[in-house]
Amino acid sequence: MPDTNLAEVLGWTPPAGWPAMSRGQIQDKLTAPGERFEMETITIRGVPTRVWKNAPENLRALMMVARTHGDREFTIYEDERVTYAAFHRAVAKLAQVLQAHGVKKGDRVALAMRNLPEWPVAFFASVAIGAVCVPLNAWWTGGELAYGLADSGTTVLICDAERWDRISPHTGDIPSLRHVFVSRCLGDLAPPAARLEELIGTTDEWKNLPDAELPAVDIASDDDATIFYTSGTTGKPKGALGTHRNLVTNIFSGAYNATVSVLRRGEVPPDPVPKTALTVIPLFHVTACSATLMGTLAAGNTLVFMHRWDPVKAFQIIEREKVNVTGGVPTIAWQLIEHPERENYDLSSLEAIAYGGAPSAPELVRKIRDIFGALPGNGWGMTETMATVTGHSSEDYLNRPTSCGPPVAVADLKIMNEEGTEELPVGEVGELYARGPMVVKGYWNNPEATAETFIDGWVRTGDLAKLDEDGFCYIVDRAKDMILRGGENIYSSEVENVLYDHPAVTDAALVGIPHQQLGEEPAAVVHLAPGTTATEAELQAWVAERLAKFKVPVRILLSADTLPRNANGKILKKDLKALFEQPPGQR
Repeated sequence: MPDTNLAEVLGWTPPAGWPAMSRGQIQDKLTAPGERFEMETITIRGVPTRVWKNAPENLRALMMVARTHGDREFTIYEDERVTYAAFHRAVAKLAQVLQAHGVKKGDRVALAMRNLPEWPVAFFASVAIGAVCVPLNAWWTGGELAYGLADSGTTVLICDAERWDRISPHTGDIPSLRHVFVSRCLGDLAPPAARLEELIGTTDEWKNLPDAELPAVDIASDDDATIFYTSGTTGKPKGALGTHRNLVTNIFSGAYNATVSVLRRGEVPPDPVPKTALTVIPLFHVTACSATLMGTLAAGNTLVFMHRWDPVKAFQIIEREKVNVTGGVPTIAWQLIEHPERENYDLSSLEAIAYGGAPSAPELVRKIRDIFGALPGNGWGMTETMATVTGHSSEDYLNRPTSCGPPVAVADLKIMNEEGTEELPVGEVGELYARGPMVVKGYWNNPEATAETFIDGWVRTGDLAKLDEDGFCYIVDRAKDMILRGGENIYSSEVENVLYDHPAVTDAALVGIPHQQLGEEPAAVVHLAPGTTATEAELQAWVAERLAKFKVPVRILLSADTLPRNANGKILKKDLKALFEQPPGQR
């Protein structure tokens, strides 16, 4: 059912004649034989799976498409502008460098840096020679980064100077690491580190590199391509092992959703025109890497990077570069809407503000349309699905502002009971399962977690959801014990384990508390051992020394009693959330 009452409250009712076509009619039209979105069924890991027939075979093939965009600008970062031609030259050169340093198909090459023009160069130089790229969370501490490097068995690390400063004290914990290439480093470097610029030059020099072909490597669609780490309920990150097919699937999934929106309103899909996007989500997330970067290379779009997010600088960039698309998580949209300087800039070039990865208020949907005249978009995916599974925008989103959309044509969703033994009917809430060519192989070097999560082609998402009769998905609660802060996953057990390590703490629980822009933030309740003392600030500092800043609880309440538990001994976190509606202090 559409969110009729809520849509009306937000001031939107379907225009006359909308929708011009049902989603079923559109799917039949778009996926018919010979059409751009034609599908075929192939067997992937023993499971018959629908795939986009016309998707590139692998990421090396995608680079060959990107090369054809020539002198069109690919990335803009401050005063650095890199064309597709220069990008390809840098990728080909770095690919040769990696092979010269012994990197072979299947070897892991890690990537740890903020959004810089070097990021996509390092990524595609790795995957184009059949290596497995390991994009690490640039917000992690040195210890967390070292864990990802050691767990993945990385042999070559490509990073920026800030990340190397964090990692270098931990190299003794990374036995597999042989070479490190550091970008934008002003200080001295000692082996195993070397300056990336000495190997491929600065961004301004890439255009002068030889116009070489990519090294010839035989890569199948379902060969390993990436390891993206996602925190696990055990507190240790798990590496989701993705394939070339996983990533190129997003190119067609995103384009399919955009075409559906046009046909729903009865219009003829326009010829593709390259767009300019302000990309503020870190590329180490599948949302930016898979859902954005892959489609960008296919379409010849331009990506604008920021050193760090700042709404006023974003306004300046949108006005100067005529940005068409931005977003990523609701945080970005809220800050653009609410900033007092917004009216001082020409933001009329914005056509769409899309997001996923964090809960959003339906009111945001209306404000995007009313204030910017832009089309809102939303979708759902996870690291284990390499981003896009569902999506909708424009009128469909306005009509169902609490839904994350229906699955794309190559994906399936189902709702299962708690035991995973029975599929539930339309409208009932249960655990969301997803299937399709975007689902990763499993978890790197973790067969137990793989067997528990990936079942006969389906991934158990851990999200509680329901489907309506038209297949639209509604996430009603997220994965157990996970907090989603502005698109960043925070698993409670990881933070709780750090709190338990404090000598005064005997009981600890992390919960999410609402935040308008970030969706939610982490907060903790702790009980101290008799005779000991600790302040909120002391405990926050304790966590900050051991985990990334975004995982540090914004509030920590001290409970005089042990925390409430059920008959099985599990802490009743729902009861704890109510405590944060009261003023801070001893409880």
